[in-house]
Amino acid sequence: MRLREELAADHDAVHELHRLAFGDHGEVVAALVRALRNDDPEALSLVAEEDDEVVGHVMFTRSLLDAPRQLVPVQVLSPVAVTPGRQRRGIGGALIRHGLRLLDERGVPAVFLEGDPGYYARLGFAAAGELGFRRPSLRIPAPAFQVVRLSGYEPWMTGTFVYSATFWQQDCVGLREGVSG
Repeated sequence: MRLREELAADHDAVHELHRLAFGDHGEVVAALVRALRNDDPEALSLVAEEDDEVVGHVMFTRSLLDAPRQLVPVQVLSPVAVTPGRQRRGIGGALIRHGLRLLDERGVPAVFLEGDPGYYARLGFAAAGELGFRRPSLRIPAPAFQVVRLSGYEPWMTGTFVYSATFWQQDCVGLREGVSG
């Protein structure tokens, strides 16, 4: 497996990957990826390749932490997907670990996400609320609101996590009634 930054030539394959991996919500996730690419040209977007085929994708984009002292640039991990036939083989975890290493080298203090605590805990994420962070929406279940603090993190960096406008415009923050992940 080869991990690398996503290229423009990968966009169609990444779209199809999300469509397949997320089933009924695949088009919503693919639209989010397209919107995030447009909103954040500096986004860290990584793919996993096997046999010259894109089999995994993860995206990290800019967000903010509204700390009492000042606004802090942070990142959000969303989305991550692996081709259904290749899930549960460590591809998603490898993409996330690689991305976190790159972000740590860039001095990013923290990365936030909404997701399954059972999965993300083994990648270093913890319940953000227990570490002094507030959810940007009450629709996000408290256990799903998670953070990993990187080496650029300082103890004063607490407060409310703020998604970029793109997540709100795409209605991709928290759960809607009758919708489950």
